[in-house]
Amino acid sequence: MSRHLKLCSGFDAVKKFKRAGWTIARQSGSHVMLVKIGYRYTLSVPQHKELGVGILKKLLKQAELSVEEFNAF
Repeated sequence: MSRHLKLCSGFDAVKKFKRAGWTIARQSGSHVMLVKIGYRYTLSVPQHKELGVGILKKLLKQAELSVEEFNAF
């Protein structure tokens, strides 16, 4: 599998996190807040056309997902 992080939009990132078991708690402006039972973080995903590498890596670290797992969703 590829270890490269595939860039995606905020909308696509939310879909991938939902497939990983996260649920939408609310939306505040242009940010969608995702929660998952047993995790201490609330993921805040901006709804931009393309998310930067830094924000995606931060979200993956908080969600405890690897790059391969995220790309597979």
